[in-house]
Amino acid sequence: MIIKPKINDTNLTKRIFGYDENLKKTLINVIEEKPLTLYLNNQEIVTMMTINDFPKFLSIGYLLNQNMISNKTKIEAIDYEADLRVIVIRTKKKTNFEIKLRKKTITSGCAQGTLFGDVMENFDKIKLSKRTFIKKDWIYDLSKKINNTPSLYLKAGAIHGCVLCHKNTPLLYMEDVGRHNAIDKIAGYMFLNKIKPNDKIFYTTGRLTSEMIIKSVNMRIPIVISRSGFTASGVELARRANLTLIGRAKGKRFTVLSGEKRIR
Repeated sequence: MIIKPKINDTNLTKRIFGYDENLKKTLINVIEEKPLTLYLNNQEIVTMMTINDFPKFLSIGYLLNQNMISNKTKIEAIDYEADLRVIVIRTKKKTNFEIKLRKKTITSGCAQGTLFGDVMENFDKIKLSKRTFIKKDWIYDLSKKINNTPSLYLKAGAIHGCVLCHKNTPLLYMEDVGRHNAIDKIAGYMFLNKIKPNDKIFYTTGRLTSEMIIKSVNMRIPIVISRSGFTASGVELARRANLTLIGRAKGKRFTVLSGEKRIR
């Protein structure tokens, strides 16, 4: 993998005393979540709750998946102030999102996900690759490799993972308190490193909700896998976009509710 969970980063977890079922004192790891305020040029956009391991990737990916910048946007600077927990993305072309920011939808994402304004305006225009396919064996391989990778989830729980894959190889494994944050980190990394999405597979440990489908389609990734389940709105959007949607992937079992023609 290019990026794996930072299980040894002491800034991401905290040791706390508690009591087990026998009221015996015990010491456990818990996830640290911190606010990160994002500015686009001079406009304050949002304050996110995040583990804050990759603030630059998260911020760029967030703006991309909210249609506030595009793959053609030229980033002039990324200024991150760790002490203030503030990040400013500066673009060559000035932006103003006051109208868009007035209209927001709070999603079902953990740690309060959001969708702003016209995030759906390009959804029906996006054409996902029909040539990309996935073999059944790859689904099994990916599930096994990802589930056996040391992670913050295995260390402390209370966190979601998202993984960018190519065929049966995991490439980027991001975690955060909200699965929408984890996928945004992947989007940001892909943008900054010019990674093409059309032949990629996206794996998530969380639910396949409308928000996750919108972000996956916006990223042009044609195949999505989860070990968790679906929401009806997520399935509806996946079928509308011809996205291959594979859920409840555990062991040798999975369920496909959209785009089954991509499975070999």
